[in-house]
Amino acid sequence: MIKYFGKEGFSLVEVLIGLIILAIGILAIAGMQITSLVGTSFSSNLTQASVLAQDRLEFFKGLPLDDARLNTGNYPDPPNIGIFTRNYAATRNPNPNFVTIIYTVSWLEKGVTHTVSFRTIKGR
Repeated sequence: MIKYFGKEGFSLVEVLIGLIILAIGILAIAGMQITSLVGTSFSSNLTQASVLAQDRLEFFKGLPLDDARLNTGNYPDPPNIGIFTRNYAATRNPNPNFVTIIYTVSWLEKGVTHTVSFRTIKGR
């Protein structure tokens, strides 16, 4: 058997197999990127909805207890901000010296409605 020095290398089949393995790895990474972007979008919307709800809940906590906006009932809180729909509910039973406020922010993302709600009790 004759050996040729300096003539060693990869065959075309080995190079093609290596490229196929590399392509499969790159496709897997691309799939993970898409999943990451979807998760980041949901996380951003959840954070914005939480900030909106907390801010408005603090506003309602600052109102006097006899304000008409704190009468028992369910109310929309317009205007809607971007993709977010805002509502709140106030309840005064059984003690009229306290009001329970539930603030809800909803949004539609990829055909699914998501909701975040915060609740507090305001007293005299």
